[in-house]
Formats: sequence, structure tokens, C-alpha cells
Amino acid sequence: MTAGLQTIVYPVTDLVKAKSLFNALFGAEPIADTPYYVGYRVAGQDIGLDPNGAQKGMTGPIGYWHVEDIHKHLAALVEAGAEAGQEPTDVGGGKLIATVTDADGNVLGLLQP
Repeated sequence: MTAGLQTIVYPVTDLVKAKSLFNALFGAEPIADTPYYVGYRVAGQDIGLDPNGAQKGMTGPIGYWHVEDIHKHLAALVEAGAEAGQEPTDVGGGKLIATVTDADGNVLGLLQP
């Protein structure tokens, strides 16, 4: 079971310019503002800017489905035909993220809070 698509992360090359644009879009300052990640919380949605995204292979935004057991969901998706991408990785505070790619090349993110 998933708690829904609650996090979207955008790869950006210029964090200062991207932050200015998203501040204008949301009419708000970020809730997390570091050199390696800027995060917003808007209408119950987490929006992130990752200045290292392209170096990690991100070619566009990735939506992260929130799940209770990332390892279980990752295994089920691979068994169903997805190709494993990023293995579960702790991104701080015990939060885990992982990705898979479907048969059409779409990247699906998983996030375990």
C-alpha cells in the first residue's frame, strides 16, 4: 500500500536561480535550504530542488511514492518487470529513497519516511 505521490524532486543546475523561481511560484521561502537540497512544503506536497540531480542521472523531475516498506515495494516492482535504479539510500533522518525504471523508461521513486 502506498500513501500516495507526496514528493517531487527536480534536478537543477543553478540552485540560486531555481530557488528564486520556486519562491515566486509558491509565494514562500523553502523549509529546508542547504547547498545540496532545497525543500518546500506546499499544500501537503514536498517539492525538492537537487543541484546534484544530473550527476546522479536524473534527466527530469522524479515523483516519489510514499511507502511503508521500501524494500518490499522495490522487490515487487522489480518482480513485475521494472529495472532497479537507485538502491534504498538514507537521505537523512532515516528517510529512505529508491528508484526503478519501467518498460517505457519512466523513473518511479519510492520514499519511506
